[in-house]
Amino acid sequence: MPFANFKVPAGSLDDKQKEEIVTRVTELYVDLYGERARANTLVLVEEVTDGGWGIGGNVLTLAMLQQSSED
Repeated sequence: MPFANFKVPAGSLDDKQKEEIVTRVTELYVDLYGERARANTLVLVEEVTDGGWGIGGNVLTLAMLQQSSED
């Protein structure tokens, strides 16, 4: 069973964006494995609480990520 797990900061995606991730990743697996993969493809979009993750030893928050995208 094809499986993809996306962890994103809580509140960073709306329902439509999460739906698009599920749809596009499913289509990618179908392109790779054929139509038989569609019914068995599992895509999980998990929202991580604010401050619950980091990169390079630094805890990141949604505010920090939003600010860096504005720079």
